[in-house]
Amino acid sequence: LASAIDYISTLGMDRIAAYEQQLVNTAYERLQRINRIKFYGSDNRASILSFNLEGVHPHDAGSIMDRCGVAVRTGHHCAEPLMERLGTPGTVRASFAFYNTMEDVDVLVRSLEKVREIFP
Repeated sequence: LASAIDYISTLGMDRIAAYEQQLVNTAYERLQRINRIKFYGSDNRASILSFNLEGVHPHDAGSIMDRCGVAVRTGHHCAEPLMERLGTPGTVRASFAFYNTMEDVDVLVRSLEKVREIFP
C-alpha cells in the first residue's frame, strides 16, 4: 500500500484527475457521434460514462464489446430502483483511470460501432 501511495503521490493527484477528465471528455465527444446513443448522468462527470444504445440490451452490448477486447460493466450497478425510474433494464458503464490511454478510447469507440453494426 505504501508503494502505491508513493507512486500516486509522485504522479500527482491533480495531474491524474486532469488526465482522467481528458480521457472521459474525449470518449464522450466521440461516442456522441454514434447513432442512437443515450447517456445517463450529469455533464459534470468523473471518469465514468454510463450509456445505452437504443434497441440494444446493455448485456448484449457488453458481450459484443468484450469480444472486441473492451471491459465494461453492464446492468443495474447496485441501483435497480434508479434503473426502474429511468425506465431501462440497466446501462453500460465505461470507467477510465490514469493507466488508460487514448488508444483505449479508440478501441471503446470501435467496439460500440461494432455493436451498432450488429444492431442497426
